[in-house]
Amino acid sequence: MPTTVPGGVVHRDITTVVTGFSYLECPRWRDGRIWFSDFYTHRVCSATEGGGDLRVEAEVPHQPSGLGWLPDGRLLIVSMRDRRLLRREPDGTLATHADLSGHAAGHLNDMVVDARGRAYVGNFGFDLMGGAPIEPTNLLRADPDGTVTEVATDLGFPNGSAITGDDVLLVGETFANRVSAFDITVDGALANRRTWAAFSEPSNVAPDGCCLDAEGALWIADATGNRVVRAQRGGTILEEIHPGTGVFACMLGGEDGCTLFLCTAPDFVEEARKAAREAALLAVRVDVPRAGLP
Repeated sequence: MPTTVPGGVVHRDITTVVTGFSYLECPRWRDGRIWFSDFYTHRVCSATEGGGDLRVEAEVPHQPSGLGWLPDGRLLIVSMRDRRLLRREPDGTLATHADLSGHAAGHLNDMVVDARGRAYVGNFGFDLMGGAPIEPTNLLRADPDGTVTEVATDLGFPNGSAITGDDVLLVGETFANRVSAFDITVDGALANRRTWAAFSEPSNVAPDGCCLDAEGALWIADATGNRVVRAQRGGTILEEIHPGTGVFACMLGGEDGCTLFLCTAPDFVEEARKAAREAALLAVRVDVPRAGLP
């Protein structure tokens, strides 16, 4: 059973699903399996809920990140460094689904794909690993036919994203300490931008990967806080879990939707992660099942 201590930290049993990777991101639950990207081994992998039957689903030389699926079941993969969205065909080959290189100011990042197959893709906006000054950037939409459209601007490192059951897009802005919300219109445009949650001292959160639960709360990996938090609209933190290492993405899944998968590593420094195999996928049982997309 979970126990709560002063300060709202909840102690739950944490298990290791898989380990020995470079830097895991963008976990997704699909077809009874947990899928994830490993940045510096350039692989997309999947495993059963308990970590068995580990498979390499795709190899992406320019570094995989966000994952999603078209309505017909084909896998979409963000290829970060050449700024393309790849599509895995039924025979396992990868094709360019959309070329975002003329629209993104930095490496592509996480994404979420809606029920119509429209992919909303973030990008760094500046040279993060090179130590460049933080710059705002845009959010791009790649349609099923490969057309690319800028749908939002002035975002502070758009990262993990989710779509609610009533077609609201939530976008975590890592370096703005907030989650922004947009209404998704029928044609895929974004409207009515507002702040869904804002975080400030002493409870700053640098939103990385995220996922929704059935009570409308958002689980958010805190990229600088070595924790995952469950937040409600407005920014109140309902629960936080500290696994003892950095947490950079999360996803609810499992047979009943109540297994929270955590992508963990000591830090997000590229050279350190390339040189080690210290990343792991952990799992925690929580009380409220998943909802929305991804």
